[in-house]
Amino acid sequence: MIGRWSVRVAWAGLAVAVCAQTTSELVKTNLPVQRIGPNDLLAVSVLEAPEFSRTLRVGPQGWIRLPMLDEPIPVAGMYPHEVETRLARALEEAGLLVNPVVTVTVVEYASRPVSVVGAVHRPLTFQADVPVTLLDAIARAGGLRPEAGPEILVVRKRTAPDGSPLEWIQRVPVKALMEGSKPEFNLTLTGGEEVRVPEAGKVYVVGNVKRPGAYPVQDPEGTSVLKLLALAEGLAPYASRFAYIYRVDPRTGSKYELPVALQDILDRKQPEVLLQPGDILYVPDNRSKRARVAVIEKLVGFGSATVSGVLIWGVAR
Repeated sequence: MIGRWSVRVAWAGLAVAVCAQTTSELVKTNLPVQRIGPNDLLAVSVLEAPEFSRTLRVGPQGWIRLPMLDEPIPVAGMYPHEVETRLARALEEAGLLVNPVVTVTVVEYASRPVSVVGAVHRPLTFQADVPVTLLDAIARAGGLRPEAGPEILVVRKRTAPDGSPLEWIQRVPVKALMEGSKPEFNLTLTGGEEVRVPEAGKVYVVGNVKRPGAYPVQDPEGTSVLKLLALAEGLAPYASRFAYIYRVDPRTGSKYELPVALQDILDRKQPEVLLQPGDILYVPDNRSKRARVAVIEKLVGFGSATVSGVLIWGVAR
């Protein structure tokens, strides 16, 4: 009898020691104190009661369960010290322990995801163990790609008191954020946000330019005709004095044409014209100029082919 009692005491002491060591290791890696949410991992330690000491994953509904307790314990939205009080009271009310000493630490946060998607180098999702800034989140994603648009969208999702999802969007101008001219744009993220970096809209230039193609619009107000021509490396030799912008009417979906006095803009006789994302700038061919140049080239070529360099016209007999 005495031998069995000694074995039980020794076993209980060993269990308490192992539990204390495990809890101590968890405390060393404990994360900053924040409110607990669904899917977070908790370490629960009950002094001199190793049967209740364990790690627990908070359920999707924000509950945890301890052995020998009939009802789950709601913990979502609580701080660890509040959970300690709640568990101690539950153990005492169930008649399992008298004046229990409960310690709760957070081993892993899984309820504070921040996603960064879109025109970044490495889209990712990470846990906001501590609050992070918008610039920090973008840096973790490797920064913005060259085709990133002029705005960043920060989508915040919450749950309304009636359980329905809520979502609101904050628009952050990239230029002001990167320059730091307005610190309020460097938002603080605490988890549950999605950072969307849309690609810039594009304008298209075709026709008599040296490098036709699609070019991103980095300015929210649009891009100018001169800037687009610069990106296209300028006009080709036989470009017309007039160009045309083809634009889609957002109300009807039909396309319409806007004439542009290209030479007057280049000569600064007419103000700039702004292009919107989706616009097509068409620079047609100046056929009469091309024809005149072709005739001159033929005449010069024929003259240089003669020995004397003088054109000789034959008269039909």
